[in-house]
Amino acid sequence: MKLLMVDDEPIEREGMRRILSTAFPDLEIYDARNGYEAIESVKQHRPDIVLMDIMMPGINGIEALQTIQEIHPTIRGVMVTAFDTFDYARQALRLGVKEYLLKPSQRSEIIATVETVIEQCKEESRKQKASMHAERLAETELVTQLVFHHMHDVQLDVLMESVGIQSQPAFVLVVYLPEPTEALYSLIKERVHETEHALVGALYGKQLPLVVFRNSTVSYRSQAMPFAQGLIALLRDKADVFVGVGEQVEDLADIAVSYQQAVIALASHTQSVRFRFYEENLNQFEGTDTTTVRQKEKQFFDALDQGDWQEIERLFNEFIDEQEHQNQPLVYSQQRVLELVWVIQRALENLGMVTPTAYLSFQSQNYRQLRAEVQGLLEQISAHYEQHLNKAESNKVQQVKRYIEEHSHEEISLDALAALVDFTPMYLSKLFKDKLGVNYIDYLTTCRIEHAKQLLKNPELSLKEISYEVGYHEPNYFSKVFKKVCGKTPSDYRKQLISR
Repeated sequence: MKLLMVDDEPIEREGMRRILSTAFPDLEIYDARNGYEAIESVKQHRPDIVLMDIMMPGINGIEALQTIQEIHPTIRGVMVTAFDTFDYARQALRLGVKEYLLKPSQRSEIIATVETVIEQCKEESRKQKASMHAERLAETELVTQLVFHHMHDVQLDVLMESVGIQSQPAFVLVVYLPEPTEALYSLIKERVHETEHALVGALYGKQLPLVVFRNSTVSYRSQAMPFAQGLIALLRDKADVFVGVGEQVEDLADIAVSYQQAVIALASHTQSVRFRFYEENLNQFEGTDTTTVRQKEKQFFDALDQGDWQEIERLFNEFIDEQEHQNQPLVYSQQRVLELVWVIQRALENLGMVTPTAYLSFQSQNYRQLRAEVQGLLEQISAHYEQHLNKAESNKVQQVKRYIEEHSHEEISLDALAALVDFTPMYLSKLFKDKLGVNYIDYLTTCRIEHAKQLLKNPELSLKEISYEVGYHEPNYFSKVFKKVCGKTPSDYRKQLISR
C-alpha cells in the first residue's frame, strides 16, 4: 500500500515519515512540498492514501485534493491542519474525507488514524476482488447456459443484468486448443476483453466458446475475420489453434444455434485452414437446399443432447441415402459423413468424452460399404459414451443437489460442483438437468429465495443482512432476483407477511 504526505514544512514531513515508517514498515511512503507536487506524485505513483495539509502556498490542500480525486477517484484523503474551522470541514466532507489530524498531533493519534484508513482501503479491495470474482463467475456461467440451452428465461435476464449486458445481435466463435492450459486460457481472455465486446466461456475439454457482440459499424465477416486471425496470431508461437465461427443471431436466446454452427465449422478445419465460417460449410453442399442442411444439423445436435444413438444412426443413414439419391460422388459423400462424425466428437468433448479423431479405415467402393463403415464408427463412439454415462449414477446428482441445499449461501460455481463428483462441468450441467428437470443455477436460486422468505419473517433483519445471509453480495441484485422469481420485491413480500 502507498501513502503520500503533502506538507510545505520539511520538519513536519520528516517527523511524519519516521512515525509512519516505524509503525507500518510495509507502507511505501512518498512526500510532496505543495499541492502541485502532490498532483504530479499521484500521477506517477498512484498512492492509496494522501495526508494533505490544508494551508500551503500555491493551491491549498482542498483544491489539490479535488484535482487529485479527478485523476485518482478511489484515493482516500486525510486532512492535516491546525485550522479546525467548519468551512474547511464542510469542503472536505464534500470530497469524501472522513479522517482528520489536527496539528500538533500525538504519535498515537497519527498511527490510529492511518491504521483506520489502511483498513478501509483493504476492505474496499476485498469487496472489489469479490465483485470481480462474482462477475467472472457470472460471465462464464452465462456463456455455459446460453450455448447449451440450459438457461431459464428468468435466470437469463438476471445473469445478463449481473454482467451489464442486454440482448443484442451476436455470434459464437469457438477456439479449439489441442493442448489447453490455464495460461493459454488467461491469455485469450485478456486479449478478448481488450479488443472486443464479448463474453468468454469456461475452458472445457479442448474448446473455448466466445460470445461476440456485433459491432454495427462493420459487417459480420469484417468483424469476425480479423478477430479470429488476431487470436491465431496471438497464440502462433504457443499453440496450434483452430477457430470455428457461427452465424449471427439477433437475440441471445438463440445463441446456441450459432454455437452449434461454430462447432460444425470447427470440425472441418485443416492444418492449412486455421479458421472457418459455418457458411463455408454450407457452400459445400452443392445442389442441396441449405434450409434442409440446417434442419438436419439441428436434428443431430438434438439427438446428441438426448443421448439417442438410434436416432443419430438413423439420421446418418438418411443422410447417406440422400447423397446416393442425388448421385453425389462417393468420395464427396465420404468426406461429408466424416465431417458429421467429427462434429459429434467435438460436441462430446465438452462432456469430457475425448476420443481420437475418427477416420474411415478403407476407401469404400460403394454406398453400402460406406453405411457399414459409418455404423462401425458410431458404435465405437456410442460405446465410449455409454461407458462414460455409467459413471453418472443418480446418487452423485443427489450429492450435488444436497450440497447446493446446504451451501446455497456460499459462492457456488459449476466448476466447484463438478470437481465435487469428478465430472466435467458441461457433463454435470447436462446430467443435473436430465435427472432433475431443472438446471443447477435455477435450483441454487430457488434454494436462496426460499431461505430469504424465511428470513423475511424476522422484522429485525434488514434486507442488506438477508441478502448477505442467503449468498448475494449485492442487495440490489438480490432484490431483482427475488422480484423476478416471486413477482414482488422483498420489501413488498415482507409487508404482505406483516399484514397477514
